[in-house]
Formats: sequence, C-alpha cells, structure tokens
Amino acid sequence: MARFETHVEDGTIYVGTPDGPLEVGALDDALDVVGGPAWTISYSDEAKERHPGMDTSDEGLVVDVADMMQAMTHSERFVETLRAQPAEPTADDDISPRLGLFVGKLLENLESGVS
Repeated sequence: MARFETHVEDGTIYVGTPDGPLEVGALDDALDVVGGPAWTISYSDEAKERHPGMDTSDEGLVVDVADMMQAMTHSERFVETLRAQPAEPTADDDISPRLGLFVGKLLENLESGVS
C-alpha cells in the first residue's frame, strides 16, 4: 500500500499525493496550534496504569515538531480526506479545516511518543 510523505518548503507544509504535492498550510500556524516548535514526550499516570507494558523510555525527550512532522507518512485514504477539506479558514477559525485535520494527526503522533 502506498504511503505519502510530508515535507516543508519555504514555510509551507505539503503532503504528497498521486498527482504531486498538496499544500496543507503554513508551518508557523501548525506550530502555534501544537504549542511551539518543541514537544516534550510524556505519558499520563492513567495511560501507564492502563497499559503497564507500554514502552515509556522516551518520556521526557524533547523533539522538534517540524522534524516529527516531516517524518510522517500518510495513507491514500487520509490524503484524499485531506484534499477534500477547504484550504482556507472558514468563519471565525484561525486555521483551515485542511490544516486542522493535519495538525490533529500530528498531535496524535506526538502524544503517542517516538517509536
């Protein structure tokens, strides 16, 4: 199954597609949403109790968010869903639905630690 890479060029995030790069949004906007350019990996006590065998050896590690983002790959299904989202902010939103969907996946990856 094909996987599509993420890259940043001139401050803009792009995701690969079968038809070439898809513009996702501004890197600075994504960093604002996640709280800055660095992320400290942590696990809640609840998560540790619920999953006692979980590898938490990366807890406390500070990672570069842009590096983590550029390491992300995506399924064709996610890319198609991303493409279907508006590229411009709507109504009172600060970011576009497309960038919001992408940042949601980025946060999910950041919260699950480094593998």
